[in-house]
Amino acid sequence: MAGVASTLAKKRALAAGFGTNANASKYLNQDFESLRSECLSRGSLFTDSTFPAEPASLGFNELGPRSSKTRGVQWKRPGELVSRPEFIVGGASRTDICQGGLGDCWLLAAIASLTLNEDVMARVVPAGQGFGRGEYAGIFHFQFWQFGEWVDVVIDDRLPAKDGELLFVHSAEGSEFWSALLEKAYAKVNGCYEALSGGSTTEGFEDFTGGIAENYDLKKAPSNMFQIIRKALASGALLGCSIDITSQADSEAITNQKLVKGHAYSLTGAIEVNYRGRKEKLVRVRNPWGTVEWTGAWSDNSSEWNSVDVSERDNVKADDGEFWMSFSDFTRHYHRLELCTLTPDTLTTDDVKHWSVSNYDGAWRKGSTAGGCRNNPYTFWMNPQFKIKLEEEDDDPGDDEVGCSFVVGLIQKNRRRMRKAGEDMHTIGFAIYEVPEQFHGQREVHLDKNYFLSHAQTARSETFINLREVSTRFKLPPGEYLIVPSTFEANLNGDFCLRVFSEKQAETLFEYCSLLGMMCPDTCLTLTVKQDSGNGKLGLGEFATLWKKIQKYLVRFYLNNTLHQVLAARYGEADMTIDFDNFVACAMRLEMMFKVFKKLDMNDTGFIELDFFQVRTLNCSLIKSLCFFFQF
Repeated sequence: MAGVASTLAKKRALAAGFGTNANASKYLNQDFESLRSECLSRGSLFTDSTFPAEPASLGFNELGPRSSKTRGVQWKRPGELVSRPEFIVGGASRTDICQGGLGDCWLLAAIASLTLNEDVMARVVPAGQGFGRGEYAGIFHFQFWQFGEWVDVVIDDRLPAKDGELLFVHSAEGSEFWSALLEKAYAKVNGCYEALSGGSTTEGFEDFTGGIAENYDLKKAPSNMFQIIRKALASGALLGCSIDITSQADSEAITNQKLVKGHAYSLTGAIEVNYRGRKEKLVRVRNPWGTVEWTGAWSDNSSEWNSVDVSERDNVKADDGEFWMSFSDFTRHYHRLELCTLTPDTLTTDDVKHWSVSNYDGAWRKGSTAGGCRNNPYTFWMNPQFKIKLEEEDDDPGDDEVGCSFVVGLIQKNRRRMRKAGEDMHTIGFAIYEVPEQFHGQREVHLDKNYFLSHAQTARSETFINLREVSTRFKLPPGEYLIVPSTFEANLNGDFCLRVFSEKQAETLFEYCSLLGMMCPDTCLTLTVKQDSGNGKLGLGEFATLWKKIQKYLVRFYLNNTLHQVLAARYGEADMTIDFDNFVACAMRLEMMFKVFKKLDMNDTGFIELDFFQVRTLNCSLIKSLCFFFQF
């Protein structure tokens, strides 16, 4: 069951403190500690039925059941591959991540950067697990940020292997397995291993930190790019870089100086050294393959290091996948830099400050809320609209540009999981508009078609792109604005998460529906039938009860979640408003549905199952209502 019920359950959980990294939500309701204790008491090894050791967990196309790549694959526990397996050997390091037969270098580059920050690493890889006596039961767990909340993902340790070797990511230290197990947990969250093929390093960055990602075109880099990199690394940010390709034949082609095109690298260091009487800017880069290194200036054992004092030679080794190069060579050869930090303002001020962060869920639905981009002038207005209020200007006394800084990130949800069904990323973006003065201070604002036909956007995402997230940094004058997220094409179904990072506190409201008008006789009759004692009339006590309910509905109607969209699609008018008649009728029916649902959900899990007998005995219209409201 998905949809409104799970969304409301999630809201309740967040209010109770669940979903934070310190108290992550249990993915698929699997509790690591209780499952491990149960296995230890039975003396058995855990077997994960939710991500079985079967071909479907590997993939669907290139890693599908009939693929040559999966022929001969066997699922082995670490103890079946080496005599003395270990979880982490001598602390997690970048050399623990070597790429296997899966095109997920983007993920491995993010994992490599993860090891540079112990605090971030500890969030993703919880302590207290390993292969020791009294703790090993064939079960491990990891924590990832997923669209606004942290989830704790449980796996068994059966790993795909071929000819006695791990098929995918592995450690240069053959007896170490934390990176392979982490990759499996991430594959589980995304549906299968093949779903991880191809992507942006920032996706992994965000799922390991909950931070916001930014992208730089190194051919148009700001003049202080090196300082930005150094400052970001010093603050624990995760960085990745890559070289563009001009054709598919270029993908992972190796240049004369041993750089790999279309391949995701980690950027792991930035220093200045004294070289022949001047300062030389250097950056350290790592290839997730663990081999194939830059052979130009400042590479391992190159002559340039002979002119540098021994004390300044930082980690110059041979053939470990990591290498140094001059910053000028770096910007000449690489095209993209991806950076993710929990505090975006670290890049622009000397002090690390926590920005205000808001997170909201939404959905595009064909025929109701999937209006497409501005190229669809007659449906664009139907997209969900988010109102933000910027009140305080930045504390940047030396900045000539006065305004309120904020970063907007739009993430489309679960698209990797849908690859098995032939789906992939939508092309997404967003536009920002000033709220007309007559609507300032109002909660119920959903601007109509006429407004967007006659007003230009104030700002927009840098581009519409078919990545999981599009994010852009803005600085606008104080005021009230609408953010309108959309797919490029209209009538595409999808779920999304919108995040707003602002330097100062910003009020963000999801504005979807307005309530207008008074109740008509039909609505009164409907309410009477639902509320009376069977005589077709309302007594004083019954009327008082009904009136209190209506007042309660009005107070509780403002819900900042997907429920607005579902209800507007069913009860809304053509202009996306819900009049008072439909509102009260909807609220009464919804209350009844929740009562029925709660009665069927005796263990308060947020999930229900109907067997054949229940389907036969339940009223047909009731089943239809349950299916509509809870989106089975």
